[in-house]
Amino acid sequence: MATIEECRAALEKLSDNMQHAEGDARDAATLDRSVSCHITDLDITFVGRMTGGLIDVQDTLQGLPPEKAQIRLTMAGDDLVALVGGELNFAKAWGSGRVKLEAGLKDLFRLRKLL
Repeated sequence: MATIEECRAALEKLSDNMQHAEGDARDAATLDRSVSCHITDLDITFVGRMTGGLIDVQDTLQGLPPEKAQIRLTMAGDDLVALVGGELNFAKAWGSGRVKLEAGLKDLFRLRKLL
């Protein structure tokens, strides 16, 4: 089971990857939205903002946050680490329910360019 520190490091790596995206993926990475990533096995949620091609994690909360972010991810810690490490395919994990992504329809269409 991934630790809080490993999950935070994976989110930082994801942010770095987004900052270096090119083409359509770069356009998707530049969204300005509130984000949350709930780690189910640790029952913690990283909350922050996606802006300027980065994910800025502003807080770590026990359980679910009181307010819904505009872009919400839900998964186990090991899946987050595997996704960012390239060991788990996002589309397959999302299709099987291992990873949940919730956002407005317009944001979902833009975010798919990152995958």
